[in-house]
Amino acid sequence: MLSVEELVDRLIDLSFAEDIGDGDHTTLCCIPDDAMGKSLLLIKEDGVLAGVEIAKEVFRRFDPDMKVEVLMGDGSQVKKGDIVMIATGKVRSLLQTERLMLNIMQRMSGIATMTSRYVKRLEGTGTRVLDTRKTTPGMRMLEKQAVKIGGGCNHRIGLFDMILLKDNHIDFAGGIVNAIDRCHAYLKEKGLDLKIEIEVRSFDELNQVLEHGGVDRIMLDNFSVADTKKAVDLINHRYETESSGGITFETIRDYAEQGVDFISVGALTHSVKGLDMSFKADHSSKLKI
Repeated sequence: MLSVEELVDRLIDLSFAEDIGDGDHTTLCCIPDDAMGKSLLLIKEDGVLAGVEIAKEVFRRFDPDMKVEVLMGDGSQVKKGDIVMIATGKVRSLLQTERLMLNIMQRMSGIATMTSRYVKRLEGTGTRVLDTRKTTPGMRMLEKQAVKIGGGCNHRIGLFDMILLKDNHIDFAGGIVNAIDRCHAYLKEKGLDLKIEIEVRSFDELNQVLEHGGVDRIMLDNFSVADTKKAVDLINHRYETESSGGITFETIRDYAEQGVDFISVGALTHSVKGLDMSFKADHSSKLKI
């Protein structure tokens, strides 16, 4: 299995390949190879900053001679007009790394900002916000890192690090009991030690899980606020609890106040708006041609 670092390296390589192709002809035609300059990363919208460390890696991978002075780090509360970093080096390198760096930082900062809003919404309840697998293909590690920077928690990273028996698994397996029993048999056969979560859609399914046991967490899928309270009381701390399905920013605190341990929010990654920022040439670094 690839490490996080290897996955990020592959993402950077692919991103440069799709953007630059056989050459940035705009830059190559008008910027001399030896021209040096400086660019500033300027914040244009209030939010939570994320992606600074990845941005430094983008610069380093493209041109190890580039110098980066970081003024504000990941997790910083930023406001319009803030300067996050100053990059100095070949002008060609500044121009060719600009878009990829901004794409990553705007996306990650948007996710961190959104997550921070949800976390603040739940202050005092003890309930934690979880992300999901509804991520941009290839960018999952970065997007989940952004959730953590914003104060949220990561659910499973992928299909390999946790068992999550969802409705389709249960239906195809022939029911709750079959799904749980097959899960344990598989884990024993493979010598795996993974946490098991199961999704329930009704009180009938919940009672089956409570009677049979063998899981670590129960996901209450599309339960109303009132039914969530009833379900949490039935579970009575025997298992971790998670609410999921149709929960919005407006309703999330209502669910949290019923005592669930986690609430998963797909919107943290699947429909977030990037934080507005730009990478502008330092006016003192304009070429004299």
